[in-house]
Amino acid sequence: MELIVAVYDDWGIGCCGTQPIALSADRKFFRETTRGAMVIAGRRTIADFPGQKPLPGRVNVAISRNVKEIPGFTVCATVEEAAKLAQTAPRAMVIGGGSIYKQMLPYCDTAYITKVHVTTQSDTFFPNLDEREDWYLAETLQSGEENGITYEMLLYKRKIKEPQK
Repeated sequence: MELIVAVYDDWGIGCCGTQPIALSADRKFFRETTRGAMVIAGRRTIADFPGQKPLPGRVNVAISRNVKEIPGFTVCATVEEAAKLAQTAPRAMVIGGGSIYKQMLPYCDTAYITKVHVTTQSDTFFPNLDEREDWYLAETLQSGEENGITYEMLLYKRKIKEPQK
């Protein structure tokens, strides 16, 4: 399974349920990268979707312990249920929010990280993959500047554990 997220320099991802700074280049990257995939999000992230509607051109999955039905979404009560459902898709991507990323990270082996080179107020953070021994930066996919803010789209991969001898 894969994930996609935009982080600030301190690995913050948002404040008060939304992104304080969102770049159009990152939105385009998100659309292109997730097109045709199963996307998995928490209920609060879905509340930040335009019109709270499912993302077009994708299979939309919501994780919620409390809400049983969301129009246009398959609702899973647990991350384990969502991870099992993800195995039925050719490609599945976790798209947030903070608690869903943390819970689903152990199921993921690929991470598309847009690093937005600013530090803004965040109350939600993504685990810093640069400090984790089980992840490595595999490739810089793209970099640029928008409205005076530099950014990089990066591909991280989980290290494969060596078999015990």
